[in-house]
Formats: sequence, structure tokens, C-alpha cells
Amino acid sequence: MNKCFINIIAACFLLPAQPLPAQPTTKELADIHVRDPYILPVAKTGWYYLYKSASVTSESGITVGGVEAWKSKDLVNWEGPVQVFRMPENNWITGRVWAPEVHEYRGKYYLFATLNSDIVWKAAREKWPPYTFRGVQIFWSKSPEGPFKPFSLLPHTPMDYCALDGTLWVEDGVPYMIYCHEWVQLGDGAMNLMPLKKDLSAAAGPSMRLFYASAAPWGKQDASQCVTDGCFLYRTKTGKLLMLWSSFTKEGQYAVGIAESATGKVTGPWRQQEEPLFTADGGHSMLFRTFDGRLCLTLHQPNHSNERARIFDIADTGATLRLIRK
Repeated sequence: MNKCFINIIAACFLLPAQPLPAQPTTKELADIHVRDPYILPVAKTGWYYLYKSASVTSESGITVGGVEAWKSKDLVNWEGPVQVFRMPENNWITGRVWAPEVHEYRGKYYLFATLNSDIVWKAAREKWPPYTFRGVQIFWSKSPEGPFKPFSLLPHTPMDYCALDGTLWVEDGVPYMIYCHEWVQLGDGAMNLMPLKKDLSAAAGPSMRLFYASAAPWGKQDASQCVTDGCFLYRTKTGKLLMLWSSFTKEGQYAVGIAESATGKVTGPWRQQEEPLFTADGGHSMLFRTFDGRLCLTLHQPNHSNERARIFDIADTGATLRLIRK
């Protein structure tokens, strides 16, 4: 046998083994634990992205807040997860992320994240359990898969507000954040509106109050424990401006209600629809359109125990929204 050929064969056996490329994990939606789900369709790639909180260990060995994404072509089978955000260790707060949302805006992608601290918020009522300070901060990326970067090390919401669940709304060319001013600070939780700079890098003006949780006729009326959660805005086919938001019914079930702007403008005034959209112990909802044009709602259910994302078809009646159960 040719000596050169023998040497080539021997060298092949001596080469270090090359690792196989990592294979993505595939799960059905019902097998992914997620609270406060947010689904972003990206038409140019044909992928739906599902974002969820996922803390990670930093390079120095401490646990910091983070966000991961799963992606799907059919909303049933999901590949992932991909870590799209890791909290900078020098950020104002490095704790767990709640309710991550990713919005496409002016050619970039923006992560709205509720960040949690270990700073105990001094509640106004003695019998309340301890709550920690939180606020909403926006991060940006050129890709829906991140990595998302900070504009600064501080929140976008006011530092003297305990705030959460920020979302984006653009009206007449002006970007706004709508967010929840926590019931743990106010007693009667509120929905607030704040204008943002054009690049979303910071607030562009003071916050204004849109409504209190106790305004909902279907919700708790005890102004010491009225919750505002999970706001999301939608304009109907007839031009009405609606807001989905979550609270607890008089019977104690986590639910999704609908508010309507009387003027069709985000500044309101806002009035509450009499009947909630969803009352089966699920909430923090948002709407998206599938690539074939269906309007869908996603929310987590049940609340506070083994949460899973549920997806429902929604009917836009022009005046309101109706859940299509299958």
C-alpha cells in the first residue's frame, strides 16, 4: 500500500473529534411554562417569536434577569430556547424580568421589560405583605433574536413609581408607553400613559393617569387591592381604540377586561366595557395577526400555578372583541 496513503488514513484517526452542531429543542406550546406570553410575528422570515422571562448566570457568577425566545412556523411546534437578553451587571436593577414584550418599530426591535429589585417597597397599609420595587426599562436590537442592549442604566418609568407591564403604542407619529402603576403603591392600581422620545431612548414628558382599576364594573371595588396588569392596545376595523387589561373579578378570578377610548385617542377619556372578555382564571393578554390574517389573542392560564400560553381566535365586531372558542 502507498506509504503516503497510509499516513493520510492514520492522520484522520488522530484528528480530534468535532462536536456535532447543537440541535434545537422542539416543544409543543402546551409544554412550555410561560407567564405573561408575548408573540411577535416577523413576516419577512415567517417566524412567530414567543418571549418569556429566563434568568441566567452572568460571567462573574451572579444570577441576573434575562429573556429567552422560542420560535415557530405554525404556532403549535416551537424551537428553542434562544437567550435574547441578559441583564447588564451594572444596570440599575439586575433582578428578574417580568412580562417581556418585543415590538418592531422603525426598523429595529425594542424589548419592554419589567425589572424587579430587592428594594422593599414600604406599603401604605400595615397588613400588606412585603413587595419590592420595580419599573419598566426599554432595550433595543437589530434582530428579534437580540442581543438587546440598554439605552442607559435607568428605567424609563419614573423612579418614584412602582411600575410594571409597559407596552408600546404609536399615534400620529408619537410613540407612547402605556404602563401599570402598581396597586401595592396606590391601593387602587392605575393605568398610565407616558410619551417617549422618537428613538424610544427615554421619556419625552410626564406621565398622565388614564384610569384606575376600580373603574371596571366587573372587577373588585375595594380600593385597597385593585390590580392593573397586562395592558395592550388595539384599533378595531371601525376605528375604535380598545385596551385589553387584566385584574381580578369580584369572585377573585384573574380576568381580561376591555376599556374603550371615548375620543379614539390614547389620551382618552377611557370607559370600561361592562363585561370582561375572559374570566377563566387567565390573563395578561395581547393580540397578534397570523400570517394568513387571523386575529388571535394569547394569555397565560391558569394564574400563579403552572402557567401555559393559550391562543384563541378573536372576532373584531367593530365595537368590541369577541372570543372564538374551539
